[in-house]
Amino acid sequence: MNEFYVSFWNVNNLFDTLPTSIGSTIEFTPDRGWNNVVKSKKIENLAHVINSLHDNQGPDIIGLCEIESEKLALNLIDKLRAEKEYSIAQYLNSPDIRGIDTCLLYSKKLFRLNTVKGYSTQLRYPTRDVLVVNLTVLSNNAELNLIVNHWPSRSGGRFETEPLRIAVAENCARAVEDILKINQNELQDLPWDLKYDEKSLSLLNDRWNKNILLMGDFNDNPYDRSILSYLRATPDKRKLMNWDEIFEHPIQKRWPSNKQTDKHNYLFYQGYLFNCMWSLIPDGTIFYDGGYDLFDQFIVSRGLLNGEQDLKIDLNKIHINKKIQLDRNLSYEFFDTRDRNKIHPSYGQSPMRFEYQRIKPNGDLEELSPGRTILTGYSDHFPIESTINLL
Repeated sequence: MNEFYVSFWNVNNLFDTLPTSIGSTIEFTPDRGWNNVVKSKKIENLAHVINSLHDNQGPDIIGLCEIESEKLALNLIDKLRAEKEYSIAQYLNSPDIRGIDTCLLYSKKLFRLNTVKGYSTQLRYPTRDVLVVNLTVLSNNAELNLIVNHWPSRSGGRFETEPLRIAVAENCARAVEDILKINQNELQDLPWDLKYDEKSLSLLNDRWNKNILLMGDFNDNPYDRSILSYLRATPDKRKLMNWDEIFEHPIQKRWPSNKQTDKHNYLFYQGYLFNCMWSLIPDGTIFYDGGYDLFDQFIVSRGLLNGEQDLKIDLNKIHINKKIQLDRNLSYEFFDTRDRNKIHPSYGQSPMRFEYQRIKPNGDLEELSPGRTILTGYSDHFPIESTINLL
């Protein structure tokens, strides 16, 4: 094996039929049209797309969000390629007020699961955990850390809800630093002048260059503050430096040397990640108000970007899979600029979301989307794909 495939997909409201949370009780119940037939068809449609990713080879790892339970993840695995031998990386039920979670599926043939941890963000209303999974690649014994995200939505306004995403960005950055930096107790035993001690620098750089792949629906674009300024995911590779470069960088030299030691600077330094998605702008993964937003993203550590520890992200194979684009699944007669019973052509570029017969609280049937039939479609997000090379 010279490479493996990683995908991420927001599967858009994959709920069970039994009400177990506020979100599902409000909408996703048999009384509202969400029954076992509908749920099973949704899972079947999702599995069809997942199996077709990466030129019909399917992903070796896939991160998912907007899924309610481990049972649903298992139902989905039953429809995926059996030869992949997918397993769930320990499903963690987050405190999200709608009851939806993130999870990660991986091929047991290719990877060994080591640890799983959830980072909770204490907002006024509970949101999804940041899911951190550590795997070992069986063929070369390289470690890979995967961080699956689903940040708070823009419902309520982009700028009004931005502080919520900034809070989760800080929490996600903490999860990253827990992997990439040694703690204060370990640092205590090292000499004060870290930059002049070769053994210490080697220790810091080895930790700093661990392989991390962040993925998720961040509900912000790569250029928004939560991603760029708080998570510090940059399109500038030059900012991802080793510790010998960081200690000698002109910005760090402005720190008063008589007041701050290398240890102090190490603890307070906020590192950068590399955002793999900038080259795809203005393309996007979700279509809203006549244009794309690139909310679903892959972001990597310095180590995975440069291939420092036996794995390297292939930036030429970062891809938005558009197979579920509406105008690729419906013929031209479904679109018309003047007929209100048809779809306006401007929406043809949007993902084909799953359609079912919704029932209003008063028992009346909701109108279907123009040109659509029930039990068709997938999600309101496009899946994204990446390839990691073994070195």
